[in-house]
Amino acid sequence: MAEGTAEAPLENGGGGDSGAGALERGVAPIKPQYLTTKEQFHQFLEAKGQEKPCRETELDIRGKLYLAPLTTCGNLPFRRICKRFGADVTCGEMAVCTNLLQGQMSEWALLKRHQCEDIFGVQVLDVPLTVKIRTGVQERVNLAHRLLPELRDWGVALVTLHGRSREQRYTKLADWQYIEECVKAASPMPLFGNGDILSFEDANHAMQTGVAGIMIARGALLKPWLFTEIKEQRHWDISSSERLDILRDFTSYGLEHWGSDTQGVEKTRRFLLEWLSFLCRYVPVGLLERLPQRINERPPYYLGRDYLETLMASQKAADWIRISEMLLGPVPPNFVFLPKHKANAYK
Repeated sequence: MAEGTAEAPLENGGGGDSGAGALERGVAPIKPQYLTTKEQFHQFLEAKGQEKPCRETELDIRGKLYLAPLTTCGNLPFRRICKRFGADVTCGEMAVCTNLLQGQMSEWALLKRHQCEDIFGVQVLDVPLTVKIRTGVQERVNLAHRLLPELRDWGVALVTLHGRSREQRYTKLADWQYIEECVKAASPMPLFGNGDILSFEDANHAMQTGVAGIMIARGALLKPWLFTEIKEQRHWDISSSERLDILRDFTSYGLEHWGSDTQGVEKTRRFLLEWLSFLCRYVPVGLLERLPQRINERPPYYLGRDYLETLMASQKAADWIRISEMLLGPVPPNFVFLPKHKANAYK
C-alpha cells in the first residue's frame, strides 16, 4: 500500500505541473516508464493472453458517505462491495422516489435490502421524504437555489444536489461553488453534495462547502475502495490481485442473489461487464506522477506492473469478457456485449 497527498482545488480539471510535461490537457499524468501506444498495448495483451486463465432505522446521515443507487452494476451485489469498503448509506430513500416516477419493475427488484446494510432507503418508508435534484435543466440556468426553500417548506427532510444540469451531463466538472450557495439557500434543511469525487482530497474539499454529507456515484464505480480511502485519509495503491478479489466477491454475491444456474451466471456476467466498462478508467496510484487521479482525466495507454494490471486497463469489451471468464467460465457461443452506458466523459 502506498500513501501520498497533493492538495489541489476540487474544481481543477487536472491542471498543475508535476513534470508530466508533454501530456495533453485532460489526460491522467502517468509516469513515462509505463506509457505506451494503443498498438503496443493491445499487442502486449494479445501476446500474454494466449494462455487460458484459470477459473477462479434511524435516519441520521449527516457527515455520512452515501452511495447512489446504481442499477447498472446490479445494485445489490455492488452495494455489498461498497458496504464492505465503508459506504455508510446504501441505495438511499431517493431511489424510492426515482423508481416510483420513472423506473421499471425490474429495477424495483434490485432494491432489496441485504442483512449487511445498516441504513437502506426502502426500509425507511415511514421517515420524512428526501429528494435528489440537479442544478437545473439547461447548462447555464441554475434553478436549484430557488427550488430548495420550497422543498424545505414542503417538509422535505434532506436534499442531495448533483452539481450539474440535466443538459450538461458529464461534459464539465460539477459546480461545487454553486453547491455551497445552495447549502445556504437550503438551511436549516441539510443538503448533500454530489459530483466528481474520486479521492479523499476531493471529499475533503467538498465537505468544506458546508454540505451535510456527500453522495458518491461514478467514483465508486471506478474504485469502490474510495470509501476506505476517505475514511482513512490516504491513497491506496491497491494491487491487481486485490482488485481481482473484489471482482470475485462481486460474482459470488451475484450468484448468491440470482442463482448459480446458467441464467444466474449470465445475469451476473452482464452486470460484471457493465461494471468493468467503468473500472478500466481507474489508474493505479503507483503509476501516477501526480496524485490524486481526477475523474475527468482520460487514462492514456500504459503497461501496468503486471499482466493483470494491464488487462484491467483495457477499454476493449473483448478484454472485459476475458476477465469475466476468469471468474465465471467461458461465455456462451455467439456471446456479444455492448455496454449500456457510455462510460467515457472526459470533455
